[in-house]
Amino acid sequence: MPPRTTLVPAESPQIVQQFTATGVAQVIVVMKRPVASPTAAARRNPVARLAKHFVTSERSTDAAIHNALMTRAARGEAAVVRVARARRRVPAPPRVRIYPNLGVMLGTVRPEGLHALRRDGDVAAVTGAPHFTLIKPRVAVDATPRTKIGWGIEALEVPELWKAGLTGKGVVVAHLDTGADGRHPALRGAFAAFAEFDALGAEVTPTPRPHDTGEHGTHTAATVAGRAVGGFSMGVAPGAKLASAIVIEGGNVVARVLAGLDWALGHQAKVLSMSLGLPGWWDDFVPIIRILRARGVLPVIAVGNEGPGTSRSPGNYSHALSVGAVTNSLAVADFSSSQHFDRTADPIVPDLVAPGVDIISAVPGNRYKLMSGTSMATPHVAGFAALLFEAKPGATIDEIERAILKSCARPAGMTPERGGHGVPNAPRALAVLMGPTVALRGRKAPSTARARRRAARASARPRRVGRRVTTSRARRAR
Repeated sequence: MPPRTTLVPAESPQIVQQFTATGVAQVIVVMKRPVASPTAAARRNPVARLAKHFVTSERSTDAAIHNALMTRAARGEAAVVRVARARRRVPAPPRVRIYPNLGVMLGTVRPEGLHALRRDGDVAAVTGAPHFTLIKPRVAVDATPRTKIGWGIEALEVPELWKAGLTGKGVVVAHLDTGADGRHPALRGAFAAFAEFDALGAEVTPTPRPHDTGEHGTHTAATVAGRAVGGFSMGVAPGAKLASAIVIEGGNVVARVLAGLDWALGHQAKVLSMSLGLPGWWDDFVPIIRILRARGVLPVIAVGNEGPGTSRSPGNYSHALSVGAVTNSLAVADFSSSQHFDRTADPIVPDLVAPGVDIISAVPGNRYKLMSGTSMATPHVAGFAALLFEAKPGATIDEIERAILKSCARPAGMTPERGGHGVPNAPRALAVLMGPTVALRGRKAPSTARARRRAARASARPRRVGRRVTTSRARRAR
């Protein structure tokens, strides 16, 4: 057995923990040049040469997941059999996974393999593999829409852009979540593509119809791009298309997320809406977020629901557009995470806050739910970005991000430490992007006071009755 190699002091805590516990660790390898199949000739493709540094191990994450799936498949559990893509037989996980659009590899190594990878001239970085979890809503109750437009859409003054003909048409938004119910009227015709990645990160074939393994994904997808149903508009960019993928919960989550990101890049997504993360600061995924930006994708990511002094990675990275949540009075929600980092670039997260309390959107089964969380705020901003990309198709992600941030304002009482730049405003962002003489000529300058009034009218004080939600306005009309 080869001798153990001493770890360098600045090693990823993710890698250290796994080596300490099991002797092996799952790592992400970022390449300096594009990658291809490991079967290609080694002289043309370094992946074939680097593959020898990865190992299979019964103590690895993949082995544990594979063994559990084998047991469940042997019992005939239909869902496991379908997702595994082979009846009563679960394919063994690969020794190394290749993500060509991202330019990265994922696999299990021993310490000596890790150091060999880091010494290789074709490798830009080797990082740990964080185990992300869904940023679950703090509130989720059945609801019945009682207004024409969701209060969050009104608060951002998005209808002003709709009047100018902007709906997000021609823009693809990557949506990595629990899936999305394509049978819901709000999401019919909303998909550019759909994929499901199984517990080991392999794409399920044949491609299933758009569906949701929970409810979270449908709710967030419809907030991004939901079509109006029965006179109720819930989607910020109802003309945009979704590249929606099931990547969570459970299984080898980092393999599923990387596969989903790689797949979304292949579908020319311009915006990423993602509401998952690992509590705390973990820089292992920083290279991946940088790659997304380099590929022209604006990463819009929830900051977390654990309150002040906390945040989640990768939403707390300086390269992500991190989103917190506000109420319909445009006050930062108590649960919304925020944190001040010791760094010169983008030291405060979130970057901005958006409507994320008492948001009514679609859930599977032709139903609606009211949910609260930064997961509800994030798709508002992703849809917002899609509208701007339609307005200026040739814009860079830096231009779109700058327009969004420049449009923000902090209402009275909101501090930068909790709300970042503040609440974005659609007409103001369009003016920054296009110039004031081009965008919405003749309209009054937007204000946070007017946005607050619009939000209050649109929400009409939603109150829960059992598992249903009604509004003060609706009760007065009875």
